[in-house]
Amino acid sequence: MRGRKHMSLLNTFPAESIRADFPIFERKINGRPIVYLDNAATTQAPKSVISSINEHYTNFRANVHRGVHTLSQEATAAMEAAREAARRFIGAASTDEIIFTRGTTEAINLVASSYGELLRPGDRVILTAMEHHSNIVPWQMLRSRKGIEIDVVPILPDGSLDMEVYAALFTDRTRLVAVAHVSNVLGTVNPVADMARIAHDNGALILVDGAQAVAHTAVDVAGIGADFYVFSSHKMYGPTGIGILYGRRSLLEAMPPYQGGGEMIGHVSFNHTTWADLPYKFEAGTPDYIGAAAFARAVEFLENIGPDKAGAYEHSLMEYALEGMSGIEGIRLFGTAPGKAAVISFLIGKAHHYDTGVLLDHLGVEVRTGHHCAQPLMETLGIEGTVRASLAMYNTKADVDAFVAALARIAPMLA
Repeated sequence: MRGRKHMSLLNTFPAESIRADFPIFERKINGRPIVYLDNAATTQAPKSVISSINEHYTNFRANVHRGVHTLSQEATAAMEAAREAARRFIGAASTDEIIFTRGTTEAINLVASSYGELLRPGDRVILTAMEHHSNIVPWQMLRSRKGIEIDVVPILPDGSLDMEVYAALFTDRTRLVAVAHVSNVLGTVNPVADMARIAHDNGALILVDGAQAVAHTAVDVAGIGADFYVFSSHKMYGPTGIGILYGRRSLLEAMPPYQGGGEMIGHVSFNHTTWADLPYKFEAGTPDYIGAAAFARAVEFLENIGPDKAGAYEHSLMEYALEGMSGIEGIRLFGTAPGKAAVISFLIGKAHHYDTGVLLDHLGVEVRTGHHCAQPLMETLGIEGTVRASLAMYNTKADVDAFVAALARIAPMLA
């Protein structure tokens, strides 16, 4: 039954027409059509996103906010429309809760730095064993500055979180949980709504790293119960250099600014400075308003298709890939949790992941190799790194067939 369902999705989802909207797939690598399976690192951009960047550099290049002239007002309107698009996309209550950042990494650093100022020595933050470095290192830096403690939720053999240990980690000093919505290595979809409920029951907040989630599942921050939710544009078909921090208004109002300078001020004198209202309090300096406008086009692109529909198709495509890989001797898979996202981490026998990646590239298949900015997870798994194939809505059965054929060709060389 499950096999029939995923084959039905593979045959009905309009992947080919979606793919035609991405100019990069007109290229060839080593004389072969591109089989791009590195979407967990960065997705490609559709024509509407690329056109938006060109259009704004051509017709709307002016600094935003406080400008009385037409170009400035048009640029400001485009940026604030992008803020509204982000609010709508994740179900936030107000655009005052939407902060533009350079990406997920900066958004987490903002919370660790600014909310972290409110913490005291001995306060505790809970992380998980599968976190990206960007959701580990900022908390370690905060530990060095403020003397907080860090607790870590382990994973089970299938790559899911040990929720019994999670619930037992809370103490009266636990202030925050910071967790990936979806693991960038294992594809595990964490039960973030349950985790938020447990955190709140224990008087703690929760930050959810949605970088690997927003392109593949509909996100409702209120439904999750997220106090903070962070994600990047370039992992959801938008431009690089733009990210979003959602924060509950009461929390953002209580937090000190992250950086100082233009835009984030109310009034400045040499004796005293006041801060701007939300959301500008956390947006010092000239923002990437052209990137923000292009991000809005990416949101529209995703909304027109539906993240849930895209994710279901990608999951079916992953199952199809795994069926093909099952016949290749020496394949070792990492991350088999039920309902996982379309991320396949693997090794071939004892071959180094780098060698596998190079050979696949020669055959036109683009994958990611290494520790994927998750070295603590690699230590848990007892390996140095993996080969990672990650799928997106523009990938096709033909892509998977080429990937599996390439694996079958190189596996004997690596045995």
